[in-house]
Amino acid sequence: MFNLKSFSRAFITVVPLVVIGNIAVAQVLEEIVVTATKREQSLQDVGIAITAFTGDQMEALGFSNAQQVTNMAPGVQTVQPNGEANYALAMRGVASSDFTTNVESPVAIYVDEVYISQMSGTGFMLFDMERVELLRGPQGTLFGRNATGGLAHFITNKPSQDGDGYAKLTVGDYSQVRFEGAVGGGIGDNSAVRLSASYHQNDGYITNRIGGKLNNADDLAVRLQWLYEPSDNFDLLLNARMSEQDIDTGFFKYVSSQLPGELTPGVPNPVLGDYTDNTGDNFSGEYDDPGYNDLSTTGLTATFNWGIGDATLTSITDVSTVERQYIEDSDASPVAFFNFFLTTDADQFSQELRLAGDRGEMTWVAGLYYLDLDISDSNGAITDPFVGPAPTPGAEAGLNNPYTSELQSISAFGQVEFPISESLRLVLGGRVINDDKDFNYVTEAVEFLDPEARDFNADSNLGSLGVIATYTGSRSDTEFAGRVQLDWSVSDDTLVYFSLNRGVKGGGYNAPIFPLNVPYDDDSMSFDPEQLDALEVGFKMTMMDGRARLNGAVYYYDYKDYQAFNIIGVDTLTFNADAESQGFELEYQVSPTENWDILLGAAYNDVEIDLGGGVTASTVQAPKWNFNALLRYEWPMSSGRLALQGDAVYRSEHFFALTAFPNQTEDGYTLANVSATYTSDSEVWAVSAFVYNVTDENYLVQTFDLSTTDIFGMTEQYYGRPRWWGVSFRYSWGG
Repeated sequence: MFNLKSFSRAFITVVPLVVIGNIAVAQVLEEIVVTATKREQSLQDVGIAITAFTGDQMEALGFSNAQQVTNMAPGVQTVQPNGEANYALAMRGVASSDFTTNVESPVAIYVDEVYISQMSGTGFMLFDMERVELLRGPQGTLFGRNATGGLAHFITNKPSQDGDGYAKLTVGDYSQVRFEGAVGGGIGDNSAVRLSASYHQNDGYITNRIGGKLNNADDLAVRLQWLYEPSDNFDLLLNARMSEQDIDTGFFKYVSSQLPGELTPGVPNPVLGDYTDNTGDNFSGEYDDPGYNDLSTTGLTATFNWGIGDATLTSITDVSTVERQYIEDSDASPVAFFNFFLTTDADQFSQELRLAGDRGEMTWVAGLYYLDLDISDSNGAITDPFVGPAPTPGAEAGLNNPYTSELQSISAFGQVEFPISESLRLVLGGRVINDDKDFNYVTEAVEFLDPEARDFNADSNLGSLGVIATYTGSRSDTEFAGRVQLDWSVSDDTLVYFSLNRGVKGGGYNAPIFPLNVPYDDDSMSFDPEQLDALEVGFKMTMMDGRARLNGAVYYYDYKDYQAFNIIGVDTLTFNADAESQGFELEYQVSPTENWDILLGAAYNDVEIDLGGGVTASTVQAPKWNFNALLRYEWPMSSGRLALQGDAVYRSEHFFALTAFPNQTEDGYTLANVSATYTSDSEVWAVSAFVYNVTDENYLVQTFDLSTTDIFGMTEQYYGRPRWWGVSFRYSWGG
């Protein structure tokens, strides 16, 4: 249920900070050109529910990370399955909270048209961006992989002949220091380069009462691009990138749960030596072995566009890698009891070829897409009490579960759009996909010869105590995605669209930790492809001579073999079920005068999963109601202009597991942010001050119920960031 009091209290906090001033200046929320259909179009001319921001808009509105962008998109949320180490997106109740990296998200993420397959590789920083497009609803026709719920496409700034650049420094709470910048320009008559970089450091906002801080930042990302344009009908872009992260994470707040599915705060836990945490501080704990996330990604992309008559041939070739080691103190206590770990070593190669053109008023695109994904991962636990004492003095025993996954996916796709009358256009599209996947999994009792070693599961650090179970699987699936859509131009300023859209998500395999929880057979380890048939009716209206936009959509989803996510003990499992959902979204952007910008959004979504036997459940991370609002006021001051801004987002009650027990429930919350920005008339420099989570709301972003295992007697809780303030200075040149 919508908590009007909570949303109003937060919004009342921010409104007084923006309702001042009396002289008009420039608008921020101008019209945006997007490439959601693989060609440039005005956002208002595309029959897809899209929220988009340009890089300049994101800078003006103070958006520096993916969470801030998604907060201003109705029906879209950021999901953090295990804290600062992993990110995923949820759209219209379609989400994944599975933190095992071999399970791909149903909401796809693309950067410069390259699919990001590993959730551990999606926590990237936003810097030097051209724009971001958030597409709701199935997008399987024109995009290459797993987009039943929708997708987010992040587009970076490209090199140009104009010499330009910027540098931005932010300092803030928790000793935060963040730098980002870019420099680029022409080198000769037909080529240009651009170098972009970002670094972020802070001390962490979680206090370990027995030493140190957790959930800090230590991130570095670099991107180098070279553009070659020898003629008007050919261009080649090379994009080389890397990122590194090494942070102390894995924080979970301990709460006693001595009754299944219930929180019993203050009740001692006999398994953990009668430990309890009665401080009432959600941002502190006692961790004997604080975890870390050591992540490294690389990528190299070659993109060329070649004009051939009235058509353009585009090739996108990419090679990417993700390497990660993650470990956490899962019992969230000072007792050496249970540490969970996972590793990732993923090599990805993708190739897309597409030909696009137009003939008269008909536009068309056709192409091929190939993805080769080789994964060598592992998960497991250092769990001395479970497997007995280690034979080697000083070692600790536990489980190591190495597994490999090899995927080869090839698809052919096409879409055509043509008029059937003066005001009606028909869109027809389809994609045929073939996935071949091989999976090998081993569960082995081991001793960790040096449990404190950074490379804790290296072969040299493992002593085998015996293989417990193995599983080998292979599957080949053929899927079809398609779109039938009618666009009705009611007037020059109003578009109404009707679409029947099929999205698909590939099948796969689970990677459980404990063989006693799940039988290692095909029924438990493997899950089939997901198919979603979506019916959507939407409209897009431009009003007030282009100063206002009102967009809305109503949809119905019918799933076959919905890939539901559940937790059994400490294992995360995906399984197939039938499901349906329905909902709507409204999005209103208006600049009533040149100095005002207002953004309002609302979304409703109701998901029902059929678990069999008359039992139904709502999916994870799917609040029924989502509201967002942003007010920005800007006026001249001295030799520049000052902008004051406030924004707020509300998410209603939602669950972190299908069982929806009380200890897996977030009752709903409102987050509000405020900022002030002064920009010089020349726009060469700007200084900003901000406060995120200005009301210091305590809100859950993830919980894991360990009360039903008869072993742990606890619940892991992960809270979003507390109040955070900072100031930034930006200097730009050229362009």
